[in-house]
Amino acid sequence: MRRVKIGGLLCLLAFAVIFPLVFSNSAITSIAVFTLLYAGAATGWNIFSGYTGYFSLGHAVFYGVGAYTLALLCRDWNVASGYTPFLLFPLSGLLAGLFAIPLGWIALRVRKHVFVVVTIALFFIMQLLAYNLHGITNGSAGIVLPFPGDWGDTFFNLPFYYVGLLLLLLALAVSWRIRHSKYGLGLLAIRDDEDRALGLGVKTGSFKLSAYVLSAVLVGMSGALYAYFVGEVYPQFVFDPVFDVTVVMIVLLGGFGTLSGPIIGAVLLVPLQQVITIEFGASSLDLIAYGALFLLILLFLPEGIVPSLQTIWISWKASRTKAVRANGAASQDHAVLAERREV
Repeated sequence: MRRVKIGGLLCLLAFAVIFPLVFSNSAITSIAVFTLLYAGAATGWNIFSGYTGYFSLGHAVFYGVGAYTLALLCRDWNVASGYTPFLLFPLSGLLAGLFAIPLGWIALRVRKHVFVVVTIALFFIMQLLAYNLHGITNGSAGIVLPFPGDWGDTFFNLPFYYVGLLLLLLALAVSWRIRHSKYGLGLLAIRDDEDRALGLGVKTGSFKLSAYVLSAVLVGMSGALYAYFVGEVYPQFVFDPVFDVTVVMIVLLGGFGTLSGPIIGAVLLVPLQQVITIEFGASSLDLIAYGALFLLILLFLPEGIVPSLQTIWISWKASRTKAVRANGAASQDHAVLAERREV
């Protein structure tokens, strides 16, 4: 069974590597880049919210910080276009993580619904700062990043695709390592019963804050990828509440607190989101469609696709085992009756 899983993962990885070479249409590869971007961000969000149960609706803060960090570094350091900005992604994620330390220390002093409200408040504070700190962010005029025009139309999306794939693999590796560690067990214990986890010796405060910071680092690098791919940074696009809603919907659709859930949710949701935005973005019908889809997920798939499939699989195995045992018992009864008749 383990070999089958490893073989399946290798096949999926091989398909992801050759995907932009097989489907070379620029419109398709652009959607693929956004899919990888959101899958990586959702995996980062899931490391904190999915594992601790603290529902954050303010991770667009770190997405925006990562985007603005890359833009400011490129502007102030006179970074040329090409592959050099990709090397600044870790710095963008690191600064987002540094921002998360004081913000997390404030937000994690409360729990449950109050925590959700605090994260929303922090998001709007950062959005307003991005609009008003003209000396740093250039306000609503935004910041333009270097444009790698010499890559050409057919090649342009390929570097962004493979960097997005690497960021997703990094996020998955971190998520898997946490999930299969003592630290991850502590986070899951916090999700199940924080007071009991604290009584059992789990350092809940440091566990939550470190997961919050690590999540912010991954989301910040996704923001840097978005900034360089789009080529410009504006407050309304990087500090965008739709980003938070999208990430939450991706994780809820795929499976809250699971490893594969963010990927499945991103593959199913982001292409649909891109099509809806292209077709109806100007009329805001995309937001209405988003709200309707969010309600449908909560009503019909509250546990997500992965947990639902796991439940179906367990039920099917249990019913099959019961049927086999019943058939075995029936065969044994027939054998006993036949033996008695012979006697």
